[in-house]
Amino acid sequence: RGFFFIFQQKCVWTPSSIMTSSLTNIKTLTHFLLSHTPKGKLQSDLAILFGEIQLAIKVIANAVRRAALENLLGLAGVQNIHTEDVKKLDLIANDAFIAALKNSGRVCLMCSEEEAKPVYVEEENAGDYIVTFDPLDGSSNIDANVSIGSIFGIYPTLGRDQLTEEDLLQPGRNMVASGYALYGAATMLVLTMGEGVFGFTLDNSLGEFVLTHPDIVLKPKGSIYSVNEGNSKFWDEPVRDYVDSIKNPKGENVKPYSLRYIGSMVSDVHRTLLYGGIFMYPGDSRAVNGKLRYLYEVGPLSFLIEQAGGKSINGLEIALDVVPTEIHMRIPCFMGSTEDVNCVQEFFQNAQRNNNNNNNNHKNQKSLL
Repeated sequence: RGFFFIFQQKCVWTPSSIMTSSLTNIKTLTHFLLSHTPKGKLQSDLAILFGEIQLAIKVIANAVRRAALENLLGLAGVQNIHTEDVKKLDLIANDAFIAALKNSGRVCLMCSEEEAKPVYVEEENAGDYIVTFDPLDGSSNIDANVSIGSIFGIYPTLGRDQLTEEDLLQPGRNMVASGYALYGAATMLVLTMGEGVFGFTLDNSLGEFVLTHPDIVLKPKGSIYSVNEGNSKFWDEPVRDYVDSIKNPKGENVKPYSLRYIGSMVSDVHRTLLYGGIFMYPGDSRAVNGKLRYLYEVGPLSFLIEQAGGKSINGLEIALDVVPTEIHMRIPCFMGSTEDVNCVQEFFQNAQRNNNNNNNNHKNQKSLL
């Protein structure tokens, strides 16, 4: 017994045993959480938290899929704290995350890109975790039907009696879990709980996220770079020199890197995670700290990239070691394959050494005078 499929007028027979195995031998997100986390309170907390996060992602995925049919495209007529025009779907995604996390009973404090101030959970429904999130990353691409996503990071509380904004200002290294959702040809949830990176795809027929990418490992070196090269005239010298070195490599048999840039961080990082290479959003002469926010964009994705065997820096410093000074702090970002990130870091280190040498020479000349 088997199944017949027609491809280009050819009849292909597939044994039913293979089809049955692919349809029944599945591992759902809930099953995964209960079998891949340490027994005890953390296991149950993360299972409940991710249960609510996946619900928010399903709500957002449905809204994105039906946006054109239900008049959800376009601007909402307001601006967020960053003076960015807010799309209708931004508001839907933000409300979905806040409602789901409050309902989990495991969260006490939240930070969202769309909220000017921290969001506190009522004491009777509060838990022991802090969640930061960008509810809809890449929303400028919504109306063009380009892949967009959501990003989140889960932190422990600092054990203080009274929660304040200070509890949010933790280095990314403190995270217990992070992940992102990708709304594209399929809806995916990629996550880490500090022990590897795993990808799940939403099976709409089951209404479940199913494990499709077990133990994702980033290549040590890639051949793709992802950056908005339209800003190159404003870049600092180390960034210009690095990009030039991979576009015009020395040696007859050395191939140049290929440029791939979507303009949605989740989409670009997802491709980098699967194919290798480097994603960059550097600071420049117009915006020294770049555009990306640390707590709910760079931090969570840096945690995930490191867990996949990659590396993430802000130029000189490891991104996860950065301590934010305010909740919407921006930071330059270079993340991806370790060898590629090491290479761009060397350009920054060389520039710093040259700058220090020039300063020392200038001081010596002044002392002689």
